[in-house]
Amino acid sequence: MNKKLWAHDFKAIPFLLPFFVAYVIFTILPIFKGLEMSLYDWTLVRKLDFVGFANYKDMFVDPHFWRTLWNTTLFVILTTPTMVLLALGLALLANMNTKLQTFFRGSFFLPSILSVAVISFLAIFMLQPYSGLINTILHTIGIEAEPFWMADKTLAWVSIVVVTLWWTVGFNMVLFLAGLQDIPESLYEASEIDGATRWEQFRYITLPQLMPIGRVVLLLQILGSYKVFAQILLITGGGPGGATRPLIQYIYEVGFTQNNLGYAATMSYALFFILLILSIIQLRNQRSGES
Repeated sequence: MNKKLWAHDFKAIPFLLPFFVAYVIFTILPIFKGLEMSLYDWTLVRKLDFVGFANYKDMFVDPHFWRTLWNTTLFVILTTPTMVLLALGLALLANMNTKLQTFFRGSFFLPSILSVAVISFLAIFMLQPYSGLINTILHTIGIEAEPFWMADKTLAWVSIVVVTLWWTVGFNMVLFLAGLQDIPESLYEASEIDGATRWEQFRYITLPQLMPIGRVVLLLQILGSYKVFAQILLITGGGPGGATRPLIQYIYEVGFTQNNLGYAATMSYALFFILLILSIIQLRNQRSGES
C-alpha cells in the first residue's frame, strides 16, 4: 500500500520540479546570498573586503536608519487600522442585496488593478497647488487657502495615506466579502426569530465569524505597509526633507545610489526580522484565539 502511495506521489514530481527549481533559484538562494552580502563591503561591481558584523554595528548607530524605520512604522500605524475598518465597511456595503451590488463591488475593487505609476500620476495631478483638482474643488466651495499637499509634512502624510487606502482597499474588501458570504444564513434567520436587531446580528454573528479572515487581513496589511516604497517615491520622493522617506527607499538609495550593497543588505535583513517577529506574534495570537 505504501509503495502504491509513493508511486502515486512520485508522478507529481515532474510537474512540481520546474516550480521548485525556480523557487530555489529566485527565492532561497538570494536569501543566503543577501546574508553573505551583509557581511562584506560589497559594491554594485564586485565583492570587496570581509567586514563581519561591522555593517550591523553601523546600522544600530545610523540616525537615517532609525528615522526611516520610524517613518515606515508611522505609515503602518496610520494605514493598518483604517484599512481594516474601511475594508470591512465596504464589504458590508458590497454584500447588501441591492440593485447597486455589482456597481459597489466593481467600483471598490477597480483601483486595486491599477499600477502604482498610474495611481501616483493621478495623485500628483489631483494634489498640485493652484491647478490641481483638489485645490480647484476647495476654491469652488469658497475655501481660499492654497494647501501645498506635498510640501507640508502633515499634508504629505495625509496625501500618501489617502492615496494608499483608495488604491489597496479593494483587495482587503474582497477578502472580507468572501468571509461574509461564507456565514450561514441560518444563523441570521435564527437570530431574527429570537428578536435580534441588526446591530446585535453584526456584533454577535458577523464579527465573530469574520475574526479568522480579519486576522489574515490585519497580518497582510501590516506586512504590506512595512514594505511601502513605490507610491511614496513617486508622489513625494520621501520629502519634504525626508519626512516621508520609508526604510525601503533608504535601502534603495544606499544600495544603488551610494553603491553600498553590503550595508543595504544589512538593513534589508533588519526589516526581514522585524516582519518575521510580527508574523510570529500575529500567528500565535490567531492560534490562541481559535483555541
